[in-house]
Amino acid sequence: MAEASEQDDTRSPLELVKKFYTLQEERVEGYQFLESGFSAYLAGGPHYNFELYRSLVNEITQSFKCISEEIISIERCLRSVHQITGVADCIAKIQEAEKEKLDFTVQLQIDRQQATDNPEDECKRQQVSDLKEKLQQTTQKINEQMESFKYESEDLYTDGEER
Repeated sequence: MAEASEQDDTRSPLELVKKFYTLQEERVEGYQFLESGFSAYLAGGPHYNFELYRSLVNEITQSFKCISEEIISIERCLRSVHQITGVADCIAKIQEAEKEKLDFTVQLQIDRQQATDNPEDECKRQQVSDLKEKLQQTTQKINEQMESFKYESEDLYTDGEER
């Protein structure tokens, strides 16, 4: 992570903002990959290929960890090197919501498998429904925070490299 921080110190605020958008896109792709892998895993029930699924989760976890570390580095650089606290605050809020989203996603996958294995368990189906709602709300919060980030950082695009 030290290398990312040193590299970020030399980037302009605009470059950091663009990198943040790229990392967010990678995170979205990671969630899509995780969901498609989980759906394939569930389709294999009741004889699940847990080893394959565990490998997928490990790969995604490592990817999310790297993305998160880079985003934290960007946030710190914007805050401490460039003194652009409004943009940095938006990134910190997005990071917190993304952590929440990952927690809900993991719990939802566990509950979905249990609901699939026990279709008569109404309580488990309700838990799945409740978690889907929480996940949807968290995704909406991230989208709203991304809008705030867009407005907070728009001056960087109009100011160019003046900062």
